[in-house]
Amino acid sequence: MKKYTYTETKDTRSGFGAGLLEAARENENIVGLCADLTGSLKMNAFENEFPERFFQVGISEANMMSMAAGMTIGGKIPFTGTFANFSTSRVYDQIRQSIAYSSKNVKICASHAGLTLGEDGATHQVLEDIGMMKMLPGMVVINPCDYNQTKAATIAIAKHDGPVYLRFGRPKMPVFTPVDQEFKIGEAVMLNEGTDVTIVATGHLVWEAIEAGHILAEMGINAEVINIHTIKPLDASAILKSVEKTGCIVTAEEHQMNGGLGDSIAQLLARKRPKPLEMVAVNDSFGESGKPSDLMEKYGLTRSDIVKSVKKVLTRK
Repeated sequence: MKKYTYTETKDTRSGFGAGLLEAARENENIVGLCADLTGSLKMNAFENEFPERFFQVGISEANMMSMAAGMTIGGKIPFTGTFANFSTSRVYDQIRQSIAYSSKNVKICASHAGLTLGEDGATHQVLEDIGMMKMLPGMVVINPCDYNQTKAATIAIAKHDGPVYLRFGRPKMPVFTPVDQEFKIGEAVMLNEGTDVTIVATGHLVWEAIEAGHILAEMGINAEVINIHTIKPLDASAILKSVEKTGCIVTAEEHQMNGGLGDSIAQLLARKRPKPLEMVAVNDSFGESGKPSDLMEKYGLTRSDIVKSVKKVLTRK
């Protein structure tokens, strides 16, 4: 089993900011729009270098989405930036009608997703966004795991023609993926091969899954760990190939159990290859204010919860 290490921690939102700046230097059609959260979205560098391509729309997220849709008609590639709750729940009508319905080339970039937002509490801790966005026809949904992968994903979606939802977060997380990686939309990343159980994780839960794999190894359980950074299109072949070998699977995500990664995989298994499945996710609950680490523990989203789910699913093989 490969041992992953890291020398620093960074927030994934900073990876977005770095990726946006690099992509904008390569493509003059990229424009940025932000709803009064330039600092929080790490869009400052883009604004400073390309002030004529940056639009501060204020606290008017619905207007921002409609503006972005209109800009695509003139060949621009808009990147919108605000918190995940305001990028989805608040503006779902505008995204559905003005962006997804006509397949506009808008990149909806959303920070502060999930419980790890922390102290801002339940009104900001969106846990339904992946489900909402993956249901929209033609919408690509991406949830990278660390700074480097978020930067690479941002650069990749700039080259993708069509609407994309890019989800990232506030807390500093271990940076363990390659600096120079090529991000391939819809292609899962094998982190550790195994034979006893498959663990698929997305976003901030990928590192927890890696650590869970090491704990399980000490127990004599050989876990296969896969990073599913793209929720839609889902890498069905990678998942089916893995569960065919291991015979069972555990999913891990910082999202509602209903509508998230686990939901997508359950549908896939039911149609193609029924196998025992357990999900590590928020179970039909809103979040609350607190420290990210405390919230992850309270809501059952830690490496120990993944280990427990693995033990449970193994009894069902």
